[in-house]
Amino acid sequence: MKRFHVHVHVEDLAQSITFYSKMFATEPPRCESDYAKWMLADPRVNFAISTRGGKPGVDHLGIQTDTAEELVELKTRAQAADMSLFDEGATSCCYASSEKHWITDPQGVAWEHFHTLGDIPVFSQRLSDPAAEASACCTPSTPRGKPVGIPVKTSSTCC
Repeated sequence: MKRFHVHVHVEDLAQSITFYSKMFATEPPRCESDYAKWMLADPRVNFAISTRGGKPGVDHLGIQTDTAEELVELKTRAQAADMSLFDEGATSCCYASSEKHWITDPQGVAWEHFHTLGDIPVFSQRLSDPAAEASACCTPSTPRGKPVGIPVKTSSTCC
């Protein structure tokens, strides 16, 4: 079974943890000095927040798989649809080691497809260089070098 993933950059982690803990009626099972994550069962979502990144707002969306086979299925779909695919393979990000690839929708929204292999003690590290820590989450850059993400919009109207 797959799980929807949302990663949001926040300015005040403690304030945001309090807000989302009340909204989800549960505390985050993973909480670090710069990051928190809720693994909700209803709705089935991996919701993460961090202070690592640019402007506050949604950084990227994704689908977390329970199995390596489900990840292969998502990759096959992306390749069949001629989507631009960035294959990271085995990597680490957001206090977890995983196998992942990225696709970008026509509006430039980054989608992460990943299978988590285990927890790690640091936010992000290159597996070939454990001392190298990333300054922001693992969202890849566009060909122009700008981070792929969802712009934060303010509006008085809804949906």
